[in-house]
Amino acid sequence: MAHPRSEVVSDDNEQLILVDSQDQPLGELDKGACHDGDGILHRAFSLFIFNSQGELLLQQRAASKRLWPNFWANSCCSHPRAGEDLATATQRRCAEELGFTTPLQYVYKFEYQAKFGKLGSEHELCSVFIGHYTGATNVNETEIQSIRWMRPNDLDAALAQQGDQFTPWLHLEWQTLRRDYADLLPA
Repeated sequence: MAHPRSEVVSDDNEQLILVDSQDQPLGELDKGACHDGDGILHRAFSLFIFNSQGELLLQQRAASKRLWPNFWANSCCSHPRAGEDLATATQRRCAEELGFTTPLQYVYKFEYQAKFGKLGSEHELCSVFIGHYTGATNVNETEIQSIRWMRPNDLDAALAQQGDQFTPWLHLEWQTLRRDYADLLPA
């Protein structure tokens, strides 16, 4: 792994895309407001990146994160900004957080809502992508505290035994990937 970077790549003022349940744009709102209270439905994405050994890259969210700090999540998760398409946003964010880009395959989309105490909520229409990458990472410490690679069966066990250490969206997305899209995942 290369030396970690510390650059601010996101803030509560960036404009996100508000959508309805059919992913039709309804306007724009700053990220902070999108996550206040019960959350306002907005477009998001999650990346699941596997290496040549079939391991999944997981990230531990930075301690400075407003929602789910220090929790383990999938490889990368974020939002397209107003005026930005998903293809551009996913590559931008992968580079900003992990220090690389890689081809990504769209898998499915789902809506979820999860509250994090009194600090706010996620309410997202999230597109899930799978990618493959074997090489060095260059982690951005303002976003990520730590990374690790896990075999799918080991992640299953960790989610069952220490589920409270993982984000709610990782639980939901991984369950759907394992159940409905197993043919796209390493054995």
